[in-house]
Amino acid sequence: MWTLAGRGWWRCCALAPCASGAARRGLPGLLPAPAGGSARGARTGVRLYSSADRKEKIDMSRIPAENTRNFSIIAHVDHGKSTLADRLLELTGTIDRTKNNKQVLDKLQVERERGITVKAQTASLFYNYEGKQYLLNLIDTPGHVDFSYEVSRSLSACQGVLLVVDANEGIQAQTVANFFLAFEAQLSVIPVINKIDLKNADPEKVESQIEKVFDIPNDECIKISAKLGTNVGSILQAVIEKIPPPKVNRDNPLRALVFDSSFDQYRGVIANVALFDGAVSKGDRIVSAHTQKTYEVNEVGILNPNEQPTGKLYAGQVGYLVAGMKDVTEAQIGDTLYLHKQPVEPLPGFKSAKPMVFAGMYPIDQSEYNTLKSAIEKLTLNDSSVTVHRDSSLALGAGWRLGFLGLLHMEVFNQRLEQEYNASVILTTPTVPYKAVLSSAKLIKEYRAKEITIINPAQFPDKSKVTEYLEPVVLGTIITPDEYIGKITTLCQTRRAIQKNIVFIDQNRAMLKYLFPLNEIVVDFYDSLKSLSSGYASFDYEDAGYQTAELVKMDILLNGNIVEELVTVVHKDKAYSAGKAICERLKDSLPRQLFEIAVQAAIGSKVIARETVKAYRKNVLAKCYGGDITRKMKLLKRQTEGKKKLRKIGNIEVPKDAFIKILKAQPDK
Repeated sequence: MWTLAGRGWWRCCALAPCASGAARRGLPGLLPAPAGGSARGARTGVRLYSSADRKEKIDMSRIPAENTRNFSIIAHVDHGKSTLADRLLELTGTIDRTKNNKQVLDKLQVERERGITVKAQTASLFYNYEGKQYLLNLIDTPGHVDFSYEVSRSLSACQGVLLVVDANEGIQAQTVANFFLAFEAQLSVIPVINKIDLKNADPEKVESQIEKVFDIPNDECIKISAKLGTNVGSILQAVIEKIPPPKVNRDNPLRALVFDSSFDQYRGVIANVALFDGAVSKGDRIVSAHTQKTYEVNEVGILNPNEQPTGKLYAGQVGYLVAGMKDVTEAQIGDTLYLHKQPVEPLPGFKSAKPMVFAGMYPIDQSEYNTLKSAIEKLTLNDSSVTVHRDSSLALGAGWRLGFLGLLHMEVFNQRLEQEYNASVILTTPTVPYKAVLSSAKLIKEYRAKEITIINPAQFPDKSKVTEYLEPVVLGTIITPDEYIGKITTLCQTRRAIQKNIVFIDQNRAMLKYLFPLNEIVVDFYDSLKSLSSGYASFDYEDAGYQTAELVKMDILLNGNIVEELVTVVHKDKAYSAGKAICERLKDSLPRQLFEIAVQAAIGSKVIARETVKAYRKNVLAKCYGGDITRKMKLLKRQTEGKKKLRKIGNIEVPKDAFIKILKAQPDK
């Protein structure tokens, strides 16, 4: 490494090794000015090299479409996707081999801390095979059910997938879900059995599972150890031989699909694009099919795995594009970009994400509202599956109601807000979107629809206004060792689930299919399942529409006044237990007053649970030493009347810290 060595001379690594040092970290390389440098360079002996100078520009036109392969790595959580991506990057010379290469593509702090992939990450690899140079565009995807939208978006830019299965654990619930995502997209599937180096690994057993569940022959499975690098080279060979090149035409006008995006405060929106037709160069004027706005391309390149400008991209290739989009609403995921005055038919894109969980988000201090608004806008650009609606609360002030794909998705979003934007928020108890079928023509005219969706429990319509309520249901897949089937069946029955199917995928593992009401599994079902099965069972779910349900709106009252923030929608059969749990927790959280506070849970006018917060009591008899009993009775009566009057006029304000305690904890089911 070169250092600052007197009289303004910088010493730096040579241009070639710079890829492993400053260049990879995105730092400008500083070199002694060459002969014929600028006047500024001649004066100081220093020249600042841009990223384009630092790395030799790659001529993307030299790689034809038939030598390009676009593929994703899909798997269940912790089956070794990111580790396999590291070995592929090393094998193709994209990164140097070091001991620090652990989950190189997991760039977010939350991914490092939790050990999971949250964002799909792209990397372009160059590989020589049988005398030809190939461009392999790899996308590493998340494995948790809450981030399946990231997987489906990534598959839209691919022609094939590597389906990774752990040789120790075998097929898990998310393995099945991800396989069918790839199967529906008509992609080539290459099965990879990972972790064959583990002591209890049984690759032959996993092979038979893959054949039984996915109908893929045994001999197509590639057995590897991503950690040790065993047999990883055969994967690159399989990718080239089994995954077809993209069907594109470079002579047609530009058609590029935006499949991901991020925000940089200096350059604006960075869009990840897959080119289906034509080519795009720096300086081109492009148009968004969604907004019809025109932009000039400032930078275009590939991710290798960090940004590397190439000046031009061609059909069949995957890269990034910076075009001065400053507003976060301008880069729509699934949008089509085309050249100015050369309009094309927009690409079909992909289905928009359907939020499964809604929660209120409020700034801890209302003065931070605008800062938090900006942070949420930038983060939703990076995570387009989050939906945002303005909301307000008497107790918590102005805020938003956000829609997430699941509880982990909500937790990760909140963690990223804190880590990346230093924003602290109050997050309310998650709820699911319900529907109500309106009964009268007057109401249908007012709402402009016969069926309305309710994402805020406070707006839940009264029973007199609707013919029926509908709740969201999901088709859940549970894969478990057979010894836990009895316990899991009992758990599912307590959550109002209906069993659809049970299949034994080998001698001691079963796959159970259940139809669940979403509100029964959204908060603590996964934790309960893991506890019952000693961590061996896996769970995945997919949307299955809506079904009729007996739902009721449960109000929480303090001395007869409804607390809007604590209104919940529950099933009629579980209303008492849920109401009692909230009342007990509220009793423990509320500060005592000089008067008694009645904490009640009510359905309409019927109170179903009650707790009482006792009043502070002054000892008015302290000055009475003996004497007549009537004197004491008179003082106690006066005190009681005073407390009664206080209770009528006393206003109970629920402190924010009490709200946080109550809202974050879910009633026991």
